[in-house]
Amino acid sequence: MSLSPSVRQPLAAEVTAKLREMVHSGEWPLDQRIPPEPELMATLGVSRGTLREAVKALAHGGMLEVRRGDGTYVRATSEMSGAARRMYQDHTEQHILEVRLGLDTQAARLAARNASDDDATALRALLTARDRAWNNGNFEAWADADWRFHEGVARASGNPLLHELYASFGTAFHQDLLKQQRRPGFNGLPRDGHETLLAAIEQRDPDAAVATVNRNLNSCAEWLAE
Repeated sequence: MSLSPSVRQPLAAEVTAKLREMVHSGEWPLDQRIPPEPELMATLGVSRGTLREAVKALAHGGMLEVRRGDGTYVRATSEMSGAARRMYQDHTEQHILEVRLGLDTQAARLAARNASDDDATALRALLTARDRAWNNGNFEAWADADWRFHEGVARASGNPLLHELYASFGTAFHQDLLKQQRRPGFNGLPRDGHETLLAAIEQRDPDAAVATVNRNLNSCAEWLAE
């Protein structure tokens, strides 16, 4: 896997791109520690200084986190997601929900036009997993399935940029769900924005898809304001 000496971009930039791809591809999983410096230096055929420059660039972009005395960890799957993760820490649940309203409605509209039968089947399986996890009291699995359903709708939109923007909400969305779950009276299995959204997608009805998302998120906003 050594980098070839042919004419190319600066070496540090090339190493940065290689590390970025290892994260983005899932070779280095989220929240896991990446291999130690000596191993990476040998694998990539680069010096310690070049490697550290590349790691620093990805840490600045929010993809990696360097923990002194412990190693370097994957914090986000892209620089966009890393930047969003930092920004969300400075904003309220209401702010995040208002931004989601725009992304969710557009994702729903496009998914109703573009989703394949395989997309619909995968979304149905996620709702089944969500319901089972909630009824079993496994709230981590419930929040994960709920998030992956919404991300799946964004993926089914057929717009990769919209999906990437939406996926940047992952950590904030998951944490907010678990926080809301602990509040008395929270309904973990709302039909609007989930079953009714999937039905609209299967029926190729963009207007109905948008309407159910609006009802669901507006209901969430009202509930958060209580």
